[in-house]
Amino acid sequence: MTAAVLRDPAGPLELVQLELAPPRAGEVVVRLVSTGICGTDLEFRSMMTPPVVLGHEGAGIVEQVGEGVTDLAVGDPVALTFAFCGECGPCSQQAMAYCENFWQYNFIGTRPDGSTALSQDGQPVHGHFLGQSSFATHVLARRGSVVKVPEGTDLRVVGPFGCGFQTGAGGVLNVLRPAPGSSIAVFGAGAVGAAAILGAVEAGCTTIVAVDVNPAKLEQARALGATHAVSAAEPDLAERVRAEVPGGLQYSLDTTGRADVLRAAVESLAPLGVCGVIGVGASAEMSFEWRSILSTGRSVVGITAGASVPEEFLPRLVELHRAGRFPVDGLLTHYPFAEVNRALDDVRAGRVGKAVLTFDA
Repeated sequence: MTAAVLRDPAGPLELVQLELAPPRAGEVVVRLVSTGICGTDLEFRSMMTPPVVLGHEGAGIVEQVGEGVTDLAVGDPVALTFAFCGECGPCSQQAMAYCENFWQYNFIGTRPDGSTALSQDGQPVHGHFLGQSSFATHVLARRGSVVKVPEGTDLRVVGPFGCGFQTGAGGVLNVLRPAPGSSIAVFGAGAVGAAAILGAVEAGCTTIVAVDVNPAKLEQARALGATHAVSAAEPDLAERVRAEVPGGLQYSLDTTGRADVLRAAVESLAPLGVCGVIGVGASAEMSFEWRSILSTGRSVVGITAGASVPEEFLPRLVELHRAGRFPVDGLLTHYPFAEVNRALDDVRAGRVGKAVLTFDA
């Protein structure tokens, strides 16, 4: 297999040949057709032990199945998502995104037992990043991270469904669950925020406020169904959002991870409003003036991976896409896998909505 290996957190990825071990019991090998690039791939460059293969928005075709995998077959089209233990309290409640062992299964660069399926000339290479390490032509994943999608699904589009689009749309549809006619503001109109806006449209929200510093992203948000657009580049953000919806919003969603933006997302709410938090990385802490929560009955809820049951939610998103009700195609910019470093540079610079790497058939 060919993989883009990170050896220096400050340097480019190197395309090299690696050996991929055969699947163990409960594992699946997938030949990739595409994989999205997510901000988490950039954030974790300096947090993983090199050499390591990143990437976690893959889609492709099943090539091998390990012992005990009876519900997938060679040739099945699949999307890939995060890994989970399947045995802890949250997993037993179908809350896999909050698995008690999430870190060990997704961020240590190996299987939980310390082994890795990747090697080069007999030397181990770290992988298993967010259940897959999809900056590669092939992926070895646990069965729970592999979701079968309908035959005929465009696998060049569906890769980002397993993380970024699942996170945004799921935050609205699975957690906030706004009733038809509700009002919502989405703070940050990048790829995740765009998916959240589409989720709000699907839920029947009649007031959808997009908030961003980038005029092009606000214009795009309107094209996707936002009814209002507010620039975050000007002061008094909460007041300007509330001016669009007198009395405040019923729901808000922060995708930025910035403490100041999150505060505005909370303060833009009406009494008893709910703010979902899905952005990470920009600020290490969040803070609010106590009366903005206590005196209003507002609540703040953390959301990981759209709080999804991937086996159920990813096929739902695929069906919405096929029906024209989740039109994410215009957000995507495709790059050949050989141009992975150019794609990463474009993501860092904010030149694309969602970069997707594609692999030769």
